[in-house]
Amino acid sequence: MTTVQTPTTRYPEAAILADEHVPAVHIWRDFDASPAQLMRAHTDAELFARWIGPDSLTTRIDEWECRTNGAYRYVSRRGEEEYAFRGTFPFVGEDKIVQTFTWEGMPEAVALETMTFEDLGDGRTRLHGFSICDSFEARDQMLASGMETGIHEGYAKLDRMLAEGSL
Repeated sequence: MTTVQTPTTRYPEAAILADEHVPAVHIWRDFDASPAQLMRAHTDAELFARWIGPDSLTTRIDEWECRTNGAYRYVSRRGEEEYAFRGTFPFVGEDKIVQTFTWEGMPEAVALETMTFEDLGDGRTRLHGFSICDSFEARDQMLASGMETGIHEGYAKLDRMLAEGSL
């Protein structure tokens, strides 16, 4: 899970990197989309529910106020299993989202996440996610949770939505 970012590096699939210095995770992913399209995919509850997470889960939005000082809660389900997530949006801008993220199964483990959307030109945008946890142990548990599958499969769903013109 290591990667070196250079000006010519491209990310057709998500690159996930555990930071060596702080208990954080970086995620980079390039999309054939504008920053506005990616912002919409991350801020519109209906669209978000369609692509977030692994293919094996469906997502229900219980609360969604994606605006500065807003909050959210969603539940992902597989059969009888449910996984609830919640947080706040301290800041939502034109090409940046700052949010807290908590899995309700571990309410004491709160991550602070920043997502930026960089226009690469030619209709391409780079997403950079930065999640900082309260400890290296919490970060390592997040990495071991299966999040990598959810990220890759979720972004593949988002790619399909972009290709079919849903955004």
